[in-house]
Amino acid sequence: MATNAENPTGHAIIERSTTLLFVLTLLVVLIGGLVEIVPLFKLETTVQPVPGMRPYSPLEQIGRNVYTREGCYTCHSQQIRPFRDEVERYGHYSVAAESMYDHPFLWGSKRTGPDLARVGSKYSNAWHLAHMEDPRSVVPVSIMPAYAFLKDRDIDVEGFGAHMRALRAVGVPYSPDMIAQVAADIRAQASGEDAEGLLARYPKARLGDFDGQPGRITEMDALIAYLQVLGTLAEFPAGRVTGSGQP
Repeated sequence: MATNAENPTGHAIIERSTTLLFVLTLLVVLIGGLVEIVPLFKLETTVQPVPGMRPYSPLEQIGRNVYTREGCYTCHSQQIRPFRDEVERYGHYSVAAESMYDHPFLWGSKRTGPDLARVGSKYSNAWHLAHMEDPRSVVPVSIMPAYAFLKDRDIDVEGFGAHMRALRAVGVPYSPDMIAQVAADIRAQASGEDAEGLLARYPKARLGDFDGQPGRITEMDALIAYLQVLGTLAEFPAGRVTGSGQP
């Protein structure tokens, strides 16, 4: 008498056939993917615009490159979740438009230190400089390594235009004028002098000698300029909780 083991029926047929199981699994995955992706083509845009957003200034973008290179995003996320405890501590939850010019995204996956999505303007340039040179001088419990060496690394002011052109090629809306003025804008932001053109191109850019070394433009200047712009561009409705931003 034949047994169920010898004559499988129903789901047992699928379980015993590797090829059939693979094909059916692939079919389910494809259907699920289409259900999620196809509706996006019906939208005019998948990113709702937020007033105030702009591309990073050249100095801010260099700072972002340094931030990425040093792996800062592995300990500091840049994504505030829409939960009350996070909003009360850090400010308005993160929205997609705030990352629309980011290549690559730096949302982060964990928090050894505080979220930095809205750290801009929370602290002075001097505080950031001290924090980078000796983290425990301002946050005694910090386990962050020191980054004082960034003060000894000068920026290639004249050669950064190529990076800006590459970003424009992937969709960042840098105009020909922005790219032509790269060197002048870097010098203006790092010195605070002759900055009218810079501020016209990049509103709300923070100005000044960020690393305390007049006459030099270093990676420390760029990194602090980048930190100071985080979360300051998007204009949300009045009355939103801004958060303390404290470590």
